[in-house]
Amino acid sequence: MKKLCMILAVLASVMLTGCKSQECAPSALDVMMSRTSIRSFTGDPISREQLETILKAGMAAPTAMNGQPWRFVVVTDKDKIASVFASGFRGEMFTQAGAVIVVCGQTTQMRKPFGQPDAPEEEQPNMFWYEDCSAAAENILLAAHALGLGAVWTAGYPAMERVAPIAAALGIPEKVVPLCIIPVGVPAENPEPKDKWKPENIHWEQW
Repeated sequence: MKKLCMILAVLASVMLTGCKSQECAPSALDVMMSRTSIRSFTGDPISREQLETILKAGMAAPTAMNGQPWRFVVVTDKDKIASVFASGFRGEMFTQAGAVIVVCGQTTQMRKPFGQPDAPEEEQPNMFWYEDCSAAAENILLAAHALGLGAVWTAGYPAMERVAPIAAALGIPEKVVPLCIIPVGVPAENPEPKDKWKPENIHWEQW
């Protein structure tokens, strides 16, 4: 994970400043503290290489028992983006983006019953798909920012009235649930990140 963060930081520095050494690359903490939600994009395309780097970061997220329940649908075709996503709230976010990443979770998984290593695998609920895929989505947001791109988390699950039509339009299987929809693109705005540091929300040793 540390190696991936370093690679992403170096890529971002090269793209933004022309820097070719790690000495002037932003740290992982810099990326986390400066990231903010971007909802306006230029409409410029994103390269396949950039998208794969972002998705590699997503798949580097922590995952319970190494279950890796995340699945991703990446849409770059402008007509398809418009037909699937433009009719919702602030649809221009999606039509202006270079790509839309739908972060999904596999809600069941084939595995051996706990404590029975010789038993055959059986389909079991994946209790932690939501947490695992949330971690993957956060990595995606950070990676996009590290590459000089913008992105924003928009709601999917558990708003089923939003999830169902997107799943149907993209052919997502029944036991795979869209957790969130992330438009990614070249930013057309530069908002200041919000200061969310609130010491009063911390309880040391005990509540």
